Amino acid sequence: MRQYLDLLRTVLETGQERRDRTGVGTLSIFGAQARYPLSQGFPLVTTKKVFTKGIIHELLWFLSGDTNIRYLVQHDVKIWNEWAYQVYIEESKLAEKYPRYSDAWHAHMVEFIQKIKDDEAFALRWGDLGPVYGKQWRRWETREGEVVDQIQNVLDLIRNDPQSRRIVVSGWNVGELQALIKTKYSAPPPCHTLFQFYVSEGKLSCQLYQRSADLFLGVPFNIASYSLLTHMIAQVCGLGVGDFVHTMGDMHLYLNHLDQTKEQLAREPRPLPQLKLNPDVKDLFAFRFEDIEILNYDPHPPIKAPIAV
Repeated sequence: MRQYLDLLRTVLETGQERRDRTGVGTLSIFGAQARYPLSQGFPLVTTKKVFTKGIIHELLWFLSGDTNIRYLVQHDVKIWNEWAYQVYIEESKLAEKYPRYSDAWHAHMVEFIQKIKDDEAFALRWGDLGPVYGKQWRRWETREGEVVDQIQNVLDLIRNDPQSRRIVVSGWNVGELQALIKTKYSAPPPCHTLFQFYVSEGKLSCQLYQRSADLFLGVPFNIASYSLLTHMIAQVCGLGVGDFVHTMGDMHLYLNHLDQTKEQLAREPRPLPQLKLNPDVKDLFAFRFEDIEILNYDPHPPIKAPIAV
């Protein structure tokens, strides 16, 4: 994972300081790419422990087409909690009572998430994030009222026309972006906006274009998630794996992640783990958490850092 560490170092040393939507501020560079050969090990960062349970459950959530955090909450995956909670706070006129990131805010969010887990009706009202990744991947709506399953289209093309240059999934649905930016607290428009598959010599590769890349917190998740997706699709299509290519637009470190980044860069990378998929699964949408194992993962301890909402 030295490719990833090189990106961290480059932004830390040469990034331009910029203001951003969250108010935190970033060091940023524009335009970067890294390539991860998937045959050389599963590209999971080892210089800090990454939440592998969250990576797997989030990807399964995307693939199911779901946009409600209740599935994630029920599996103790918290990575989308703050987005749903902040919308609830704003729309319920509770912002003054629970100032953002205060102790009261955090305590009340625990109660909110427990209610999402226990109360289906409450979750239906407050747990949905709108037309985010799962919706666009599996249920893209056309103006004619038809529904496009982009992931199924990918599978069909890989199996029937593997030389196609159109094996593409877009999360950037211009017609629905306003639903995601109706308030500054809602879930952001998709950061990982478009990905494309490429078949060569019996191997499947994937390239992701990511418009906005939170290098310390988000990017390790993104690398692992799309590498996992490539492995899963390769298995169900009878292919080996090639490369995961990660192309980024605004690649940045938040200013409150700089000390954590320096700590991570002081650590020596360890050998990559291996991915094991249940070989009996031949249907992409039939994968369950138990069918996916990451073996021999021996990372350095986690490094905590705040998420910028």
